[in-house]
Amino acid sequence: MTDAPSAPAIEAPAPAAPAKGGGMIRSSMIYSFFTLLSRVMGFLRDLVVTYFMGASATFAADAFNAAFAFPNLFRRIFAEGAFAAAFVPAYSKSLEQDGEEIADVLAADAMATLAAATLALTVFAELTMPWLMRWLIAPGFAANPQKLELAILLTRITMPYLPCMAIYAHLSGVLNARNRFILSAAAPILLNVWTLVTVLPSHSPQQASILAAAGVLVAGVSQAALLWWGVRRSGARVDVRWPRLTPEIRKLIMLAVPGAIAASATQINIFISGILVSQVNGARSWLAVCDRLYQLPQGLVGVAVGVALLPRLSRAVHAGDKPQARGAIDQAIVFCMALALPCAVGLVAIPYFLIDALYTRGAFTHADALKTALALQQYGWGVPAFVIVQITNRIFFAQQDTRTPMVYGLVSVGVNVLLGVTLFYLVGVPGIAAATSAAWWLNVLMMNVHLARKGVYMPGPAAISKLGRILAANVALGLILWAAGQFRPQIQAALQGASLGHAKELAILAVVSVAGVAYPVLLLLSGGITRAELKAAVRRGG
Repeated sequence: MTDAPSAPAIEAPAPAAPAKGGGMIRSSMIYSFFTLLSRVMGFLRDLVVTYFMGASATFAADAFNAAFAFPNLFRRIFAEGAFAAAFVPAYSKSLEQDGEEIADVLAADAMATLAAATLALTVFAELTMPWLMRWLIAPGFAANPQKLELAILLTRITMPYLPCMAIYAHLSGVLNARNRFILSAAAPILLNVWTLVTVLPSHSPQQASILAAAGVLVAGVSQAALLWWGVRRSGARVDVRWPRLTPEIRKLIMLAVPGAIAASATQINIFISGILVSQVNGARSWLAVCDRLYQLPQGLVGVAVGVALLPRLSRAVHAGDKPQARGAIDQAIVFCMALALPCAVGLVAIPYFLIDALYTRGAFTHADALKTALALQQYGWGVPAFVIVQITNRIFFAQQDTRTPMVYGLVSVGVNVLLGVTLFYLVGVPGIAAATSAAWWLNVLMMNVHLARKGVYMPGPAAISKLGRILAANVALGLILWAAGQFRPQIQAALQGASLGHAKELAILAVVSVAGVAYPVLLLLSGGITRAELKAAVRRGG
């Protein structure tokens, strides 16, 4: 493994030819649409979960969030690009040079190896969960034996979700290499549907947590089955077989392991944060609510654009076409920031307005909303960094350099741990969020300095101008949202008559709707985007 060269000279595998009429932004928007649908369903799931389980008033929500966090850590590692980033170029190259039959043998061997590894990890976790939970996952739960026992039970129920997600992620890579993105983006909806369906009949927080954990397991099986069906429909023949460590699989593992570590650094930070806040009753649930909101742009924008960018960027690197490669990156970063910055602005400007309107009901109290909002505000200013990292990782992956982002990811984890521990004991749970945001901005800085120093990538003058104009539009948007937060009582009072008891929900809907209309206007006025670019973004081949 070597660092990225001074120019994209290392020959990267060329993915299969894109679907006719396809474009990176159009593919991103298709992926984003289904990701958005999944996140909306996830939001509904979270509303029901917090309604039944609460946060600080019960221990069931903390136990469930801890139980889901452990397999979900690996789900994010495998399912959101790390393994696919190593597998897709190798599979695509085999498709182009060796033909479908040999490429599908590679895919089958890779799936067998991945399934065996995750099954072994699952069995190990099942057998050692009492010790893992007490000493690693949530040591703070030891102060409450009931919470600890429930967390152990729930994690044992959810752990088989991991091998299901590994298979799902791998089959997503097969489909993505064939330029088919819809099923891999739509499958996560099943997680939200099954969890939502299973938790609704519950009559107590503890029962709700057990039923929700069972829903996670059922969802994992159904997601893997859906992707299996989709791969067979695509014409690929990825058969079930015993794992074999062929030379191709060994090479793939060498690429995938550092890439997985690099791409999972955010999740490792979240996991370590969970260990720290397990000492505070309700804190894991507060951060779980924050995760839903601040990770939305990462999944909706960063991952979606990154998935569509990698094949195009790999082709450009393979062909030695520097202008095409840099143009693709410029386009991806500008597009990402145009969508991610308003999300960040909203989380920073009106965090309590959002949380109180969306979540405060049932067992989730106003005190929970206030604590959650304080943490969410600190996560908010890190949102652009979370998104940019998804793009910069792909720049390295396209050149088959997985070592460099791994090193920088580990540095950011170390900074996050040191800063998080310090700030946690100084200011409490919001310090965890602030440390995560600071660590990821450091990650962005290190990777972009490296790319510039090696001559691989620097944003062009047009991209810098666009970014400045987009920033100006978001400053104006921030002022609008801040004013809405200041006048929240008046907005809710004006809507009280027609609200039927839901004034706060109508108020946040009205504010978000106004912002959604105002932001494109601000972008057009600032020159952050033109009408022609808006049309090109949705036009076939644009």
